[in-house]
Amino acid sequence: MTPTIITVAGSDPSGGAGIQADLKTFSALGAYGGAVLTALTAQNTRGVTGVMPIPGAFVADQLSALFEDLDIRAVKTGMLGSPDVVEAVADAARRYGVRNLVVDPVMVATSGDRLVDDATVEAIRDRLLPLAAVVTPNLPETAALLGVGAVAPGEAAAAAVELHAKGPAALVKGGHAGGPDAVDVLADDDGMLELRVPRVPTANTHGTGCTLSSAIAVGLGHGRPLREAVRDAKTYLTDALLAADQLHIGTGHGPVHHFHAWWTPASEGTPA
Repeated sequence: MTPTIITVAGSDPSGGAGIQADLKTFSALGAYGGAVLTALTAQNTRGVTGVMPIPGAFVADQLSALFEDLDIRAVKTGMLGSPDVVEAVADAARRYGVRNLVVDPVMVATSGDRLVDDATVEAIRDRLLPLAAVVTPNLPETAALLGVGAVAPGEAAAAAVELHAKGPAALVKGGHAGGPDAVDVLADDDGMLELRVPRVPTANTHGTGCTLSSAIAVGLGHGRPLREAVRDAKTYLTDALLAADQLHIGTGHGPVHHFHAWWTPASEGTPA
């Protein structure tokens, strides 16, 4: 049976991140995708110029409509811009017994600017993480969740263990770190797992975090163990980055190639 996965996140009209990236990932990996919008954005490959939040009550209405009709096997969250939106997601997770909640805590922009206030960070940490199967922060987001100024690459493993103590498995991503390899660390009930691959030399990295967390959700929705789902997701993202330069989208940081296994190398995207 094809699993149904839903994303609870903001919209990216340029198609590279947010719910658009999530839905592409779901489809590429053999899942049916649904979406609950938490915000509308004005953005492109060069940056975000505007955000229109969706009220928490309407986020709750969207969630209820889906859970009362669909057999949802996994949920991933992205941009949750306010405490009332976080609470709407947490309430739905409890009420409907959400399976396989993957929390991608979108908190810090690539520039380093904080995207959400302290109250929202606290709500994600205290209300949502205890309900999650896995949380997937980058290094700045890990620091925000732990309430520290910064987490250095060499501190990622210890930080992942500290986050895991709050409930979910923790995959701390090393994409913001330098060096020849992209190194993520997973802390779960079985201990530590390091995932190391050569860093892909491309500027087309828009939506990498969304894509990775969505791929993990698909793996869990297919019934795979967490570590297998994480490994498979890392492989999928790496392959999407390796193929990203086949696309020529926008004038900034373009998207990864979600359908690299389906399209020909030609930029027209003709089905193989």
